[in-house]
Amino acid sequence: MYLRILAIIAFAITSCKGISQKKEITKETTKETYKVSKTDAEWRKELTDIQYYILRKAGTETPGTSEFLHNKEEGTYVCAACSTPLFKSEHKFDSGTGWPSFDREIKDNVAFDVDYKIGYKRTEEHCATCGGHLGHVFNDGPKTTGERHCINGAALKFIPKS
Repeated sequence: MYLRILAIIAFAITSCKGISQKKEITKETTKETYKVSKTDAEWRKELTDIQYYILRKAGTETPGTSEFLHNKEEGTYVCAACSTPLFKSEHKFDSGTGWPSFDREIKDNVAFDVDYKIGYKRTEEHCATCGGHLGHVFNDGPKTTGERHCINGAALKFIPKS
């Protein structure tokens, strides 16, 4: 009897697998090599402190602080690190979250991965060209796509339509 209980306990302990640090692999998971690849020192030299924190350290800016939050101009939002076009102004909307939000990305220029950094599954977005962290995408957006790309404004530069 004791041997059976001990075997069950041993099985339960060895078969448990935590997911808090698990990195889920999906068909959209990006590789660690990018077209634009620089050393940490090079990124630090080229980016402002907040851009470096967001793009290279996967940080998050304070909500409501982005210069692009209320931008209504027509144009394209590009990666602040490598200038890859990421989002079009026509797909921007006010999500009420305090971060610039878009209902879709420019196909193939934004890559996706899954993270569990805050204890639950989120889809992280990053630039497909340089790997810079942009923000996260959620499935609670407008009816057009159902997606809400919640992006750190410091990860972006804006190119007005001309």
